[in-house]
Amino acid sequence: MGKRQLGEMEPSEFVMTMLLANLAANPMQDAALSLASGVVPILTILSIELILSYVCLRSIKIRKFFCGRPIILIENGKISQENLRRTRITADELTEHLREGGVLDLHTVRYAILETNGQISTFLYAKDMPPRASDLGVPVQDDLLPYTLISDGRIMRENLKKAGRNQSWLNEVLQENSCTAADVFLLTVDDRGKLYLARKEPKS
Repeated sequence: MGKRQLGEMEPSEFVMTMLLANLAANPMQDAALSLASGVVPILTILSIELILSYVCLRSIKIRKFFCGRPIILIENGKISQENLRRTRITADELTEHLREGGVLDLHTVRYAILETNGQISTFLYAKDMPPRASDLGVPVQDDLLPYTLISDGRIMRENLKKAGRNQSWLNEVLQENSCTAADVFLLTVDDRGKLYLARKEPKS
């Protein structure tokens, strides 16, 4: 199923997950059942899931049948009460989802769409969107992905090499901060040399 959170699963994937859990529980609870009686059904369900995923990838009609389609809840600033009834979403639930997205004023919402994974995507009117740096003509630098050099006292030597640093440089950083690698909970650095260092908290 890939790296999905539970709330991002399609309905068919959620059903498969429940089936797998039940199939795995049976041989663990009943010692009389053989291991094969649990493994074979699990492999069968997994095979069906892989086949369905491939078929859904290749066919739009089948994907719509198993996964459904997005439903517009707000269009051009107007709430679709009919679609709210179809999806059994109350007005309170709609406003709750909007607040979770940082939206308090319904007048600013142009579209709100219920996605197939149950999440609600919100799009504001252009005039109500926060300005971007490019709109204001402000020069900014892109954020860079930091490398984790020390995690919970352990030196990540592979990341140290990727960051273009060496052990001598790391020793200097630790010496400047009056600590050792064992004292560090997290140490990161980006390509611009920006450091973040968090020491381990003393055990109570």
